[in-house]
Amino acid sequence: MLAILLMAPFVWMLLVSLHESRSSIPVLRDLWPKEAHWENYRFVLLHPDVPVFRFLLNSLVVAGAVVAGQLLVCSMAAYGFARLRFRGREFLFSLFLGSMMFAGTVTQIPTFLLVRQLHWLDTYWALIVPGIGSAFGVFLLRQFFLQIPLEIDEAARIDGAGEWKVYWKVILPMSRAALATLGAFAFIATWTDFFWPLIATSSQDMRTLEVGLSIFKNSYNGQNWPLQMTAAVVTLVPVLAVFLLLQRHFVKGVTIGSIK
Repeated sequence: MLAILLMAPFVWMLLVSLHESRSSIPVLRDLWPKEAHWENYRFVLLHPDVPVFRFLLNSLVVAGAVVAGQLLVCSMAAYGFARLRFRGREFLFSLFLGSMMFAGTVTQIPTFLLVRQLHWLDTYWALIVPGIGSAFGVFLLRQFFLQIPLEIDEAARIDGAGEWKVYWKVILPMSRAALATLGAFAFIATWTDFFWPLIATSSQDMRTLEVGLSIFKNSYNGQNWPLQMTAAVVTLVPVLAVFLLLQRHFVKGVTIGSIK
């Protein structure tokens, strides 16, 4: 019953998107459309003035690149904190944890100034590179790596594996749950980000789907509800797909360390 209640807004959004374009918001008894207007989706994706398909492509490229970058960079940093011994390791890791206390908006201005100095504004670099680093991702993967017995590393080294091979061939394959969890977090956070793409891009061709949805809404003065709900469904579907595909790993990864 709770699941039905939580899914009700999404079902409402889907059904409204199938109503005839420019029609008003239907009352509850008329929510089910007499005729499904699937052409709304074709119109939204191929809109001549607001390139929603381009926005969708940008979001897919940016989210995919950020996920891949976070998995690589965070896993290497986490491996160093979990497996390597060096002076100041605990202090550096404490700095990582301390950075999680600051809201993301605190770093937006210095990040923007740095990106501008590099002449990356209105490019994929501006949308991707600032999102690759994640203190939470390093913390999550480090905690998982610490639970992998050191004897496995030692056995690999006896067989001739170096540090890189232990990381790539031993640790990462055993950490699929944690990697899937971080990947899901990174994808959803990047896909739903509105503020940073808004200030980092200026041309319409570089807008992501979240920003593009606002542009699409304004182009109809907030009146064409079926088309607005169609655009909202297009925005939501990838997030739901990622969550449903990774939900087993997602739940398992979130509970890392809770059971010994």
